[in-house]
Amino acid sequence: MRISGGRARGIPLRVNKKSGVRPATETIRERLFSSISQRIDHASILDLFAGSGAYGLEALSRGAQQTTLVEKNRLVFSDLSSNLASVQKSANLPADSGRLVKRDVLDFLQDKATEPYDLIFVDPPYAELPRLCPRVLRLLYTNEYLSTGGLLVIECPGDFFPESSDWKIHRTIGKDKRGTPVHRILIKES
Repeated sequence: MRISGGRARGIPLRVNKKSGVRPATETIRERLFSSISQRIDHASILDLFAGSGAYGLEALSRGAQQTTLVEKNRLVFSDLSSNLASVQKSANLPADSGRLVKRDVLDFLQDKATEPYDLIFVDPPYAELPRLCPRVLRLLYTNEYLSTGGLLVIECPGDFFPESSDWKIHRTIGKDKRGTPVHRILIKES
């Protein structure tokens, strides 16, 4: 698995096979990023359940100003740290362009956002979606993590989508093997 575009294009991302991480494929990321490319330049990014960091690091490679990657799994965190360093070196980015947070996502989101993010990626383990997604969406909304006009991108399998009165589906992107949408782009309800 590699960074698919931008200044760090082609840089391989390490993924510990024992970690159970399910990284987004290059094809899926390519489709997603081509559809939101106008939102990336100089954006602040939050990548929740970061895993390999594929989403946040792809955004950084493509011109985002800063990315925060949140991951609690210690097996994964070591690879994530290495991946961030590789992308920053390849793209000649400053050290403060990426921030790693080794913390449970729900715990991280309990705190009110100090600065809202322009683009948030949420890619939890599929088996945990029914339990995690509604809580994550509520905390993102309540604690004001998304900037006005920002986008929230959730990767989830075909038919799953949590109901929430605070969010509205703006667009769906990409399809799984059965032809059902993979990414949902959400916006805050006003």
